[in-house]
Amino acid sequence: MIELTNISKTFGPGPGQVEAVKDVTLSIEKGKIFGIIGFSGAGKSTLVRCINLLESPTKGTVVVDRQELTSLSSKELRAARKRIGMIFQHFNLMRSRTVFGNVAYPLHGSGLSKKDIAKKVRSLLRLVDIAEKEKAYPSQLSGGQKQRVAIARALANDPKVLLCDEATSALDPQTTNAILHLLKRLNEQMGITVVVITHEMAVVKEICDRVAVMEKGQVVEEGEVFSIFANPCQPVTKDFIRTTSNLQKIDELLKYNSPVAQLKPGELIVKLFYVQKNVSEPLISTVSRKFDLDLNIIFSDIEIVQNAPIGGTVAIISGEQRQIEKAMEYLIEKNVGVEVIADARVSE
Repeated sequence: MIELTNISKTFGPGPGQVEAVKDVTLSIEKGKIFGIIGFSGAGKSTLVRCINLLESPTKGTVVVDRQELTSLSSKELRAARKRIGMIFQHFNLMRSRTVFGNVAYPLHGSGLSKKDIAKKVRSLLRLVDIAEKEKAYPSQLSGGQKQRVAIARALANDPKVLLCDEATSALDPQTTNAILHLLKRLNEQMGITVVVITHEMAVVKEICDRVAVMEKGQVVEEGEVFSIFANPCQPVTKDFIRTTSNLQKIDELLKYNSPVAQLKPGELIVKLFYVQKNVSEPLISTVSRKFDLDLNIIFSDIEIVQNAPIGGTVAIISGEQRQIEKAMEYLIEKNVGVEVIADARVSE
């Protein structure tokens, strides 16, 4: 649905210019939810604005639904943009118009009669579960309600692509979750391709199929969401994942010599984590029985991402040293990542 080829975007003249996006190539499949994540200043918002040419790339080509937008005239581009909806962090609603008026606005000049416009607007408001607010003004709405109106407005011209630029950043966690589920439902019901720009890995984990990680204007890592969470390669990706996992707390416990993490001779602390989707066995209990070991779980953080468990467990293992080695070899064979965090075994 979307092909970005060697996209670069530079702002400013001469030696003071800023290269916000550097030679980015991405392919986004039709009907998928694709996440683009990065810390502030990574270039992700500039990149998404290049998709509908709100920002014209300095270099490169943009193809949406087999149409090369970077080669169109101004008139042709305006027509093409009608098939690309966009929602923003701060909603961008017109304060002087009602909810109905905001959603109807993109349909002016569409050739539809007033009756057909009204029918379509009310249908969209029902779709995003805010039909009862059609006569309200933006100032009378909560943040989540405003974003539902913005989504309805973005859908008015039946777009094939929906761009979401930090669409949940101004919302509380409960409202964020509701909006993400709404986007997922629209994707499933309408087959619309969704591009989500965010600095929150939890958003990507919740609804995206694939994700690209940006740093300093470049895509440094890209792949299926599960694979990126299970096997992050780049430091920036690991930093993002660290913000969503409780497993990193073991470092703090060790740093401050917490009684919870103190080891007896012969014991070790390990982090066990999923690296593939096909792990479904009760591995902790199996290892304990099979190798006659005690596993004391300090804490665990396991979620379901793309219908597979992701995350892991931090545990203290105690038992005969050779059996501990065999157990760790067994876990690795079963596609479980094993990281020794602290070791109180005596070297032979």
